[in-house]
Amino acid sequence: MRSPLQAQVVQWLVVSGDAVAAGDVLVIVEAMKMEHEIRAPEAGQMGEAFFQAGETVNEADVLGTLSPLGAVAPAAPVATPAGAALVADAHAVRADLQKLQTRLAFTQDAQRPEAVAKRHALGLRTARENITDLCDAGSFVEYGALAVAAQSRRRSAEDLMRNTPADGMVTGIGQVQGQRVVIMAYDATVLAGTQGMRNHQKTDRMLGIALQNNLPVVLFAEGGGGRPGDVDVAIVAGLNLTTFAAFARLNGRVPVVGVVAGRCFAGNAAFLGCCDVVIATKDSNIGMGGPAMVEGGGLGVFKPEQIGPSGVQHANGVIDVLVDDEAQAVAAARQYLSFFQGAQSDWQASPAEALRLVVPENRLRVYDTRTAMQGIADVGSLLMLRTGFGAGIHTALCRIEGRPVGMMANNPAHLGGAIDADAADKAARFMQLCNAHGLPIVSLVDTPGFMVGPDMEEKAQVRHVSRMFIAAAHLRVPYLSVVLRKGYGLGAMAMTAGGFHEPLCNVAWPTGEFGAMGLEGAVRLGYRKELEAVPEGPEREALFERLLAQQYDNGSAINMATTLEIDAVIDPAETRTWLVAGLQSGRMAPAAGYLAIDTW
Repeated sequence: MRSPLQAQVVQWLVVSGDAVAAGDVLVIVEAMKMEHEIRAPEAGQMGEAFFQAGETVNEADVLGTLSPLGAVAPAAPVATPAGAALVADAHAVRADLQKLQTRLAFTQDAQRPEAVAKRHALGLRTARENITDLCDAGSFVEYGALAVAAQSRRRSAEDLMRNTPADGMVTGIGQVQGQRVVIMAYDATVLAGTQGMRNHQKTDRMLGIALQNNLPVVLFAEGGGGRPGDVDVAIVAGLNLTTFAAFARLNGRVPVVGVVAGRCFAGNAAFLGCCDVVIATKDSNIGMGGPAMVEGGGLGVFKPEQIGPSGVQHANGVIDVLVDDEAQAVAAARQYLSFFQGAQSDWQASPAEALRLVVPENRLRVYDTRTAMQGIADVGSLLMLRTGFGAGIHTALCRIEGRPVGMMANNPAHLGGAIDADAADKAARFMQLCNAHGLPIVSLVDTPGFMVGPDMEEKAQVRHVSRMFIAAAHLRVPYLSVVLRKGYGLGAMAMTAGGFHEPLCNVAWPTGEFGAMGLEGAVRLGYRKELEAVPEGPEREALFERLLAQQYDNGSAINMATTLEIDAVIDPAETRTWLVAGLQSGRMAPAAGYLAIDTW
């Protein structure tokens, strides 16, 4: 038996004459403070040992002899690291593993029945329950599970282990519909889901992994913000944290989803505000300061439920998707992430002919453009965004023949489809979202233009609506437009990426009507003298109607296509065919630098 390396003999475990079985350890040698076991390659009888414990041997030195029981010469001895001996029972739990399992048990919901029961009594789920629901079965791997609050100078180790598991934040990587996703969930049952020094460190770690590996991020943001009392770290204000800057760097680079149930204040809300999309339950409260901070600022005494309730935050645009409970919130998060996971082969189209009935024959009759959105999108794929804000334009993510796209449409039921400041902000940010994450945009147009008037200008209308032109000018994704009815003025140009020939294709339904401004206004302004020359009353009104009919005929979709100002007039039932052709033809340009998504 020869030594496989230069080493020192530590111990012989057999003596001359001993019978040994194949795999028995004969001698242990040590090199570089690591022990190596030399085993019998087969059954035999131990012969003479040539080196004693404490002696140094060189590589290939003969350590001793082993007489085989058979006639075949033995193979070379095998050196293996100490501790690699065969275990009789592979399921036996050693002391070191038992210690780990005992420690990890304290991080699980089952070890904290009172905290879990209190959570359930509020109709809410634990952080781990939400993660389990979000992730594909068994796919979540947790980072930083053994962390506890940095309060060892004021609390016992046992207390911290039992009452501050994971330092109030569960972090890790899970699989959502087959795609790896970074998940961070504040645990409201631990110190009210506040932000501790250790969970900031965990957050930094996960954000770095997400950025480096282009992984989407899901943040369950419930919690009360910064935590006082973490005395283990010598800080004064703690404003040198890197976490908020690290979170903001994800903007425009990977999809970031924020989910809220319950109360989300201060630092937790700041993270939430950096997310691409905010999904919140109806019982949520979101605010940059909770009751204590508001009272401390001398601003009054309020209950948590009075600060940023969901009704307020949905109407003002903070909440993109409002749901009833956490189960629906998680389902919405899974659906949102799916739009950034490529095309799907399994899809179903609505009856194409139904689109012919969307726009009323009466050109003055209001209708719901969301019906067109639903008819064009694959069945069940439409996810409406920011539904409580900017009512003048609907925005949604959906699929067309399995391909994920962004879709927006004017809303004739609000200001006749005219685009006001809120609608423009909503549309511009939506274009940025699609652009950053590579989703083609489909625009359904029915607008008399930008909203005008003294009241509008008080709201900085000039700046707000111009955001649509700026956002469109920087698009790298294919843009396709369908004019459903009205296509007037600058508003219609903004809905078609800045001009009627900017989209990859710009078509109209037969109900399309066009002009530099609304037809009624154009007649009253352009034919003022002719109208005033006729006595006021039925005769003037009849003239007005004749002139209006002429303008309508002149600005019809067919005339627009005849002069090549639009690409085609199509049967509404052929809309998906046109859009699919465009999606197949269009190419996404490479990103020219960083593509930001406004938080607003």
